Amino acid sequence: MDSLTQIVLGAAVGEAVLGKKVGNKAMLYGAIAGTIPDLDTIVGKFLDPLTAIEIHRGISHSIVFSIAMAPLLGWLVSKIHKKANANWKDWSWLFFWGLITHPLLDAHTTWGTQLFWPFDLRLAYQNIFVIDPLYTLPFLIFLILAMRLPRTSAKRKKYNWLGIIVSSSYMLVTLILKGVSYHKFTEALASQNIEYTAIDTRPAAFNTILWYANVDVGDAYLLGDYSFFDTKPIAFRFVPKDHQFLGNYKDTETVKRLEAIAQNWYTISRKDGNLYFNDLRFGAYDLEAKNLSFVFSYELIPTETGLTIKETKRDPEAMKQVLSSLWNRMWGN
Repeated sequence: MDSLTQIVLGAAVGEAVLGKKVGNKAMLYGAIAGTIPDLDTIVGKFLDPLTAIEIHRGISHSIVFSIAMAPLLGWLVSKIHKKANANWKDWSWLFFWGLITHPLLDAHTTWGTQLFWPFDLRLAYQNIFVIDPLYTLPFLIFLILAMRLPRTSAKRKKYNWLGIIVSSSYMLVTLILKGVSYHKFTEALASQNIEYTAIDTRPAAFNTILWYANVDVGDAYLLGDYSFFDTKPIAFRFVPKDHQFLGNYKDTETVKRLEAIAQNWYTISRKDGNLYFNDLRFGAYDLEAKNLSFVFSYELIPTETGLTIKETKRDPEAMKQVLSSLWNRMWGN
């Protein structure tokens, strides 16, 4: 999830664990703990682009990391706040829950997280977009209400837990909505007599009203969208995989690593003599556009030793049109 959401979650968890003893310090250090796992993006800036993608939401989002870092951070903070009504174990417990709830939340997004690192298993439930105001804003409001009250106030505890309960309830609703949308997609495929080998669904940006599906039909994908306000049948757009464009690059280490990242949901496209690897897990900007452009697309650049990659830049002006199209599509066809 986005940084603000992780800060809010971390602060709320910190308050739940240690707020009664140390007041707003619990929120502060909970927020810090909720931010720490995403520092892998800073590390990635010193690495090659492909490795930076691979490590994102890797070790820093694992149970191992939470267990290892919590006592160290707890010890450090206990030395800083020697007079606080909390000991090393108290602070360590706060940091553990602040750290571990971060990847537990990220597991619900499309990118997912390697919670069980070093095992090669990425959890990605794909039931909420990385930024969802309906999850974050109510949570933030309750946290602010709690923050303004004395640490011994019963209302402070009540507001904090209301924020946790409301946000968790919304998360549960998104899982139900994912199940309903999945049924709608499979029902549409059946009614259109379409045979497929796999289907992948996820919510559109900033909401859980509009949902997208990638459908593997062999040498191509069908891309579709469904809004809970739709009145017309689901239509699918045919997109060839075009993996043959890779030619001799098919078996290179770079392509194999990209395939693992995309979990084999990808197409290859050619433009102006250049090859592009398009990660379909995050879909296209606008399924109605004449020429599809994908949210995550990487130019494959030949080198003396094989291939390197470069992420394609996003056009800010084009993004405005995409957001407008998304808003209109969300309210039905």
